[in-house]
Amino acid sequence: MRRIHILTHRLLLASILVALPLLAYAYLRHRPQDLPWTKIDLAQPVGLFTGRKLAALTKDPSQCRALLDRAGVAYHAMPPSGSGQCVRADSLNLHPKEGDIRLAPASVAPSCPVIAALKLWEWHVVQPAAWRIYGKPIRTIRHLGSFNCRRIYGRGQGRFSEHATADAIDIAAFVTADGRSISVLKDWKGEDQDSRFLRAVRDGACGLFSTVLSPDYNAAHRDHLHLDQAERGATGWRACR
Repeated sequence: MRRIHILTHRLLLASILVALPLLAYAYLRHRPQDLPWTKIDLAQPVGLFTGRKLAALTKDPSQCRALLDRAGVAYHAMPPSGSGQCVRADSLNLHPKEGDIRLAPASVAPSCPVIAALKLWEWHVVQPAAWRIYGKPIRTIRHLGSFNCRRIYGRGQGRFSEHATADAIDIAAFVTADGRSISVLKDWKGEDQDSRFLRAVRDGACGLFSTVLSPDYNAAHRDHLHLDQAERGATGWRACR
C-alpha cells in the first residue's frame, strides 16, 4: 500500500507539473498585455509589462501617436522645440472629448508616452477609484506643469530631469464632477476618503509610469505626484514611492 501511495503521489505531482505550463499558456494567450514581447494596445487592460512598453515608446513617437489614434484620443502634435538637453521632440496637447478628464491648465503638452499613460491612468485607475470612493467621476486634473529645462531638483550639476524633455508631469489636485477638490498638499495625510483616493491613484500610476513620486518620498513632493516615463533600457527598473 505504501508503494501504491507513493506512486499515486508521484503521478499526481507529474500531472500538476505538466498542467501548469498549459494553464499558464492558455491564460496568457488571452492576456497579451502580460507578455513582454507583445505590442502594446491601449484598448487592452493594464498588464504586467504595460508600463515598460509605454516607456519604450519614447524611441518611437510615430508608433505612440498611432496608438492614440486607434484609441480615439484627440490631440495636437506640437512642433519640436528646444536645444541641447532640453528638446521637446514629441509633445502633444490633448483635446478632451465630452466626458474626458480635462487637464488644467489646458495648454500643457507632455510627451506622447506620458499622454498615453495618462489616458490609461484615467480609464483604468482614476475614474474607477473616483466612482468607488465618491460615487462620481473626476472631471479635472490640476497640474504644476510638464516641460521645464532644468536638472533634478533644480541643481546646478547632475543629470537633467525628465521635465527637461517633457517626459514628466506633476499632478497637484483632482476635481470631481460636482466641484469637490482633492489636493495632494492638503489631503494626502490621514485615513479619510480623500487620502484613500490619492493613495489609490498613486499606486495605480506605478504600473503605467517609470517613476512615481509622492509626498511619501520627500518634502519636495509634498504638493504633487511626479509621474514620468524615463526610458531606462534593458534593466527597466521602476520607482514607486
